[in-house]
Amino acid sequence: MDLNDLLQKQGIDPEQVIVLRHRPSEPKFNKVFPWLAADKPDWFNAYQQTQGERVEKAMTGASYVASFIGHEPGKALFIGLYSIGTTKPLTHEEYWKVPAYIEMKALGMKGFTQEDDPRHSILWFNLALKEDFYASWKGRLVVGWPPPERSWWRRAHRNEMPVIAILEDSALDTDMPAWDEMSLTWEELSVLPTRWRSALCQWRAIYYIFDTSDGKGYVGSAYGGDNLCHRWENYGISGHGGNTLLKKRDPRKFHFTILQRVSPDMDAGDVIRVENTWKERLHTRAPNGLNDN
Repeated sequence: MDLNDLLQKQGIDPEQVIVLRHRPSEPKFNKVFPWLAADKPDWFNAYQQTQGERVEKAMTGASYVASFIGHEPGKALFIGLYSIGTTKPLTHEEYWKVPAYIEMKALGMKGFTQEDDPRHSILWFNLALKEDFYASWKGRLVVGWPPPERSWWRRAHRNEMPVIAILEDSALDTDMPAWDEMSLTWEELSVLPTRWRSALCQWRAIYYIFDTSDGKGYVGSAYGGDNLCHRWENYGISGHGGNTLLKKRDPRKFHFTILQRVSPDMDAGDVIRVENTWKERLHTRAPNGLNDN
C-alpha cells in the first residue's frame, strides 16, 4: 500500500495532489518545526501557504496538498491533507504584517525576504485541513520518500510512496532530551511540545539563564505551583519573570538550562539553600552576574 492508494480510497485523484515534505533549511527553525506541526497548526499551515515560484505554480494547478515533514532520510511523517482554495497576492510589506510570520521569524524562519526572492509579491493559498482524511494518523503515518532526498515536493501520481509504518504514538514531540541536556532559547519557551510541558510541570529544579550578549548568568529555583513549567512560561510571557536585573535586558539573548533537579517533597527553605549554593559557585550575584540577592 502507498500514499496513492490512501488517496484513492478517499475518492481523491492523485493527479490533483501535490506532496510536500517540509524540512526548513534554517537550523534554529527546523528544531522547533515539528513542535509547530504538533501544537501550532495555524502557524504550520501559514508556513506552507506561501511558496517559491515552482511550487506556487504547481499548487495553482492542483486541488490538494498532502503535507509531511522530514522524518528520517528516505522517510516522511504525515501531518495532514489540505484542500486548495482561493489565492491572493501578498507584497513583502503585507507578508510581514501576518502575525504567524512575525512569530515564526522570531523562531528563526527567513520567510519572504527581498534579498532571497526578487518577486514583488507572492501568492497566499487558502489551505483548509481535511479532517476526515486519516486525521488520527497525524504524526504517526510514515511513508517512503523516493530519491533524490533534497527534492522536497512531488506530484503524487508520478511517485510511489509506500506506507512504511503507522506508529503507536506521534513522533512529533517524542525527542525530548534528558533534563541535563536541555537548552532552550527564550522564543522556544512559548512553543514547547505538550509532552515537554507536562514533564516540566512535574519537575522542581534549580535553573540557569545565560545571557549570550555578555556571558552573564542568573540562577533561579522552581518549587511551587506548576514547578518549572509555570516558572519558564512566566519568562516566556514577560521576558524577565519579575527579576529586576533581567528587566533591563533583551530576552532574545537568553538561554535556559537546568542545573539540578530536586525532590518534589523538598522543603522550600532547602530548595532556596541549594539555589544559593549555585549562585555562589557560578558567581551570579551582581555585579558579576544577574542575581540581585
